[in-house]
Amino acid sequence: MQKNNIILGIDPGTQLMGYALLSIQNNKPSLITMDILSLTKYEDIYERLEKIHTKISSLIRDYHPQSFAIEAPFFGKNVQSMLKLGRAQGVAIAAAMQYKIPVTEYSPKKIKQSITGNGNADKEQVWKMLQQILAIETKPKHFDASDALSVALCHYYQTNTILAQPPKIFKNWSDFIQQQEKNKKR
Repeated sequence: MQKNNIILGIDPGTQLMGYALLSIQNNKPSLITMDILSLTKYEDIYERLEKIHTKISSLIRDYHPQSFAIEAPFFGKNVQSMLKLGRAQGVAIAAAMQYKIPVTEYSPKKIKQSITGNGNADKEQVWKMLQQILAIETKPKHFDASDALSVALCHYYQTNTILAQPPKIFKNWSDFIQQQEKNKKR
């Protein structure tokens, strides 16, 4: 990942869509903004989808994220709800693709695991960890906003691990030892 990077995280929904922007400065994540797009006043599903596309496009134009991370839909029993959620997710992804931003999907379990260490954590546990990790004082009005932030932070963790980095090639043992000494001082 680049030294200075912005990740747009999305928690898709047809009633409330959570969004968050996470800045990565010198490998340190920090919150830019998180909020929700309320779609409850729009009865027409197609109008809701248009509002989702417009909001995502606006966030992309305003903040210029380099990455787009979105929560993958979980499989529920209500087929109609799943179809609506899939449409909302598809519109959000299409907006990112329109701006040529790489898209990554994460399952809810993967996101919770990345943030709390427990893939079955509840929304309050995820929020408490986000609060600790990013030093956030004010709790959002809706967990959809913090869920979007957890998606962005999960993406940072998944793409900024030692395994995701290209291996460092050393010319000799002396270079290797010098690098280890520098790492100890950090």
